[in-house]
Amino acid sequence: MSAPRSWLFVPADSEKKIAKAVTGDADAIIFDLEDSVAPAAKADARAILGNMDQRTGGPEWWIRINPIGTDDHRLDLQLLGRPDIAGIVLPKAESGEDVTHLAHSTGNIPIHAIVTETAASLFGLLSYRDAQAPLAAMSWGAEDLSAALGASSKLGPDGELAFTYKMARSLCLAGAVAAGAQPVDGVFTDVRDTDGLIAEARAAAAEGFTGKLAIHPAQVGPINEAFTPTADQIAHARAIVQAFAAEPGAGVLSVDGKMVDLPHLKQAEALLARAR
Repeated sequence: MSAPRSWLFVPADSEKKIAKAVTGDADAIIFDLEDSVAPAAKADARAILGNMDQRTGGPEWWIRINPIGTDDHRLDLQLLGRPDIAGIVLPKAESGEDVTHLAHSTGNIPIHAIVTETAASLFGLLSYRDAQAPLAAMSWGAEDLSAALGASSKLGPDGELAFTYKMARSLCLAGAVAAGAQPVDGVFTDVRDTDGLIAEARAAAAEGFTGKLAIHPAQVGPINEAFTPTADQIAHARAIVQAFAAEPGAGVLSVDGKMVDLPHLKQAEALLARAR
């Protein structure tokens, strides 16, 4: 399974939004049974997903189930027998133990854990490295975390994320890489601010994230572009790989007039893998 660049949330109780999403350009769709669906509508949402026609091709289909320990969580798991479901998105995960616990019920179905939505979750990011489960991706979220902490805002006086949420984001990135899972950046909530989305997505890609959550179809295109290596980046990466292939015993080489070493080689190989 490739690593999706764009992960688009779609409320599972809206047949209109689902119909638009499944024919769109997102790499992965997350049919949401949790926050975007009111408690009274969750049964209807499960019925809609259960009655959808099976399909092949197009975006990957993922389901965000309700948190472990809830009645809806147990009912949500009944939808996972569909062969066209690529994986599960687990909200409110607090440690690798939660992922392992879920896998006991779901077997080898890939899991995308949202890992920074509670206060306790910030202390367990390294534990995902030891999860006995098919952990595919890890993403972070500021909205639920700010509510859990009793914050009045997730932003500082400068309009940027406050330190606590920057820390959560960085811990998610490091925790995902340590666990061998895809690091996925969180949502950009202002759907009208395309320039802001592009800037945030490009910054995330530069830091090491390889995908981003989306909450509106209009965000998919800018996200896909931000996480797709450019022709210049691909050419430079190929030059680095070719230089080290020509001199396999070298530790440092000059490529395009700049010194590169083995960490640059590793970065180049990873970029070319994403481009493929």
